[in-house]
Amino acid sequence: MIAAIGMNNALGKDNDLLWHLPNDFKRFKQLTTGHKIIMGRKTFESFPKPLPNRTHIIITRDSNYSLDLPSCIVVHSMDEALKLVHNDNISYIIGGGEIYDLGMPHADILEITRVHETFEADTYFPEIDEKIWKRTREEFHPSDERHNYNFTYLTYRRRIL
Repeated sequence: MIAAIGMNNALGKDNDLLWHLPNDFKRFKQLTTGHKIIMGRKTFESFPKPLPNRTHIIITRDSNYSLDLPSCIVVHSMDEALKLVHNDNISYIIGGGEIYDLGMPHADILEITRVHETFEADTYFPEIDEKIWKRTREEFHPSDERHNYNFTYLTYRRRIL
């Protein structure tokens, strides 16, 4: 899974991001390009157009929802989405909140950008339980003229219990 989250696990409000971090967008693009990305319908619809060089797997409960776009596949459950990535070395769950909740038990790596601020939000990332997840990488970035907030890239790997 890949997500940018506030200190209170805030993800977004009104189907929009709460911050603008250009370097985080670059990292997201670098990590996800060439891979399948799993998301909810609202997350997909928040994009101006499909993201280039990625296969979009869109989960919706709406059985009438369809798209005629070559890089997009519509499914109706997390299980259906996971079957489509079963043979891939890497794929990413990219949100939103409900999709992260459904995906957490299936993920083996979390790529998190922790934004060092608390935000008012209507969508949150699930708690990262340190008994289940081990932090394996941490890279701090201070705020600057292009980034209004300090943030840290964190990689977590599922512990083998």
